[in-house]
Amino acid sequence: MPQLTALHIHPLKSAYRLSPGSARVEPWGLAGDRRWMLVDERGKAYTQRENPAVGRFKVLPGEDGSLTVTGPDGAHLVVVAPSGAAGAERVNADIFGSVFEAAPAGEEAQRWFGERLPGVRLLHLDDPRSRAVSPEYSEPGETVSMADGFPLLLTTTASLAALNELIAAEHPGDEVNGAALPMERFRPNLVVSGTEAWAEDGWRRIRVGELTFRVVKPCGRCVITTTDQETGERFHEPLRTLAKYRRFGKSLVFGQNLIPDRPEGVSGDLLGTVRLGDEVTVLEEGPRPEPDRR
Repeated sequence: MPQLTALHIHPLKSAYRLSPGSARVEPWGLAGDRRWMLVDERGKAYTQRENPAVGRFKVLPGEDGSLTVTGPDGAHLVVVAPSGAAGAERVNADIFGSVFEAAPAGEEAQRWFGERLPGVRLLHLDDPRSRAVSPEYSEPGETVSMADGFPLLLTTTASLAALNELIAAEHPGDEVNGAALPMERFRPNLVVSGTEAWAEDGWRRIRVGELTFRVVKPCGRCVITTTDQETGERFHEPLRTLAKYRRFGKSLVFGQNLIPDRPEGVSGDLLGTVRLGDEVTVLEEGPRPEPDRR
């Protein structure tokens, strides 16, 4: 039986991960996931795409919504969560053309980040209902955090093993001492073991523990996957091999995007909880698309 074997939360978009044993699920994603984001002077998301050093900032969310940040230089910062409802300013933020409102952090936080990443500002998604999921893939009223586009991202260990085999066959020893790519390169929320490689390509609806999720869109991958999440160093893989074996149209695909279903009778923000060891059941399947081979 497939089961959930890893959980990852990224409180600050593109920064270092947390890997808890359980996580609360909200309509817009895992609780605390990607509720903070750095932006440039135009309000556009500033991530590891622009600067791999973003991934070396470590963060810990507080029960009061605050964020404790440790920079690559070891310096610490505690940021109080701003709220438009409490009178904080709200400004436009932009993730790939998806524009929504968020609240800037206080001046101390802006100075602290500006000293380490010149020209950036720190924003907080104080109202997660302010950013809609693309209507092409969602139901009316469904929203998302500051993730790239969807509430959750799922990957499988069997597909990673298959990808690493392809990389080893195509370019033996080309990565760091020939080491296999770790799953953290792909920054998923849910990692599932016990499946066949690429089985998730055909999933349409799944159950993880007590909750169900719609599998709405494959995840197209970018340069972040080539970035060592510990050092910030960049490499060729996995994009070079994905381009040969996992090209679907214009996208190089690894993983699937999910939207959680609202359980019957649940009306609040908490939909339920997922835990390591939860069984994963495929409820609906469709045909697996064939990659474009070039």
